Amino acid sequence: MTETTRRAVMFGAGGAGLAAVLTACASYGSPAAEPTPDTADLAEEPDGEESAAAPKKKKPKALADTSDIPSGEGKIFKNQDVVITQPSEGEFRAFSATCTHQGCAVASVSNGVINCPCHGSQFSIEDGSVVQGPAGEPLAEKKISVSGGKIRLA
Repeated sequence: MTETTRRAVMFGAGGAGLAAVLTACASYGSPAAEPTPDTADLAEEPDGEESAAAPKKKKPKALADTSDIPSGEGKIFKNQDVVITQPSEGEFRAFSATCTHQGCAVASVSNGVINCPCHGSQFSIEDGSVVQGPAGEPLAEKKISVSGGKIRLA
């Protein structure tokens, strides 16, 4: 009879473990296609002549109504990392909500400035420029679209 060595037992156990892992990771067939944002947002076309036209995309969800942003003030949208301001009546601007000094999230908008609570930096609601340091760079401007009383990221 053949004598079983510890080395043979270890190789056998390791090989069995490797086979189990590879089997668990194996993929049979292709996974079901999940809707992507591009396909999920497509509007349905009516039957008739217009059905030959390319499908239209829905507009992105509005961040806010224009009436939500007071004139001379602004509002912070933390989840979107954006600050929307209305420096003068009917004029809307958008900036990054991340302070350029050390990356803190800005916390408030008051008296015509965007305030960072970490070290006291303040930025203009008109153009995002530094009003008071220690920040040395302005807030990055973000593109928005305003139509039908709705404000959306562009």
